[in-house]
Amino acid sequence: MPQLDPATFPTQILWLAITFIVLYILMWRVALPRVAEVLKTRQGRIDNDLDMATKLKEEAEAVLGAYEKAVAEARAEAQASLRDAAAAVAAEAARQHAEWGERLADQIKGAEDRIASAKAQAIANIGSIASGAVRQATERLVGTAPDERTVSIAVAAAMKSRRP
Repeated sequence: MPQLDPATFPTQILWLAITFIVLYILMWRVALPRVAEVLKTRQGRIDNDLDMATKLKEEAEAVLGAYEKAVAEARAEAQASLRDAAAAVAAEAARQHAEWGERLADQIKGAEDRIASAKAQAIANIGSIASGAVRQATERLVGTAPDERTVSIAVAAAMKSRRP
């Protein structure tokens, strides 16, 4: 094998050094600047994307804040509407309750007046009915009918003694 022959070592080392220097210069002048340029472009794109993502995140947070504010305002407005509606319903119910109360009070007053009138009429009729009954009972027991004026006086006296 000629590579392992010690007589060819100096020429191999020379060609190794020349090849290394040529490749080093090519890498230093051509390949590495291109790689550096690609890395620089990529880093710029990444930075731009990060800036854009930060801006979009801030915009999204602003939109979210506006949305939450709108939702809170809508809820507050809905609750105010519900309170107003509940107050209106309560006022209407109170008005109807008062109206029905007045109507029932009028009906009760009318019924009490009718009852009092009927009671007074019944009490007035009791005297004439009692006079008639006493007259008939006396006529059956005694055989002769007493005069009407005497019976009326006796019934009135008996009714006065019974009243509290």
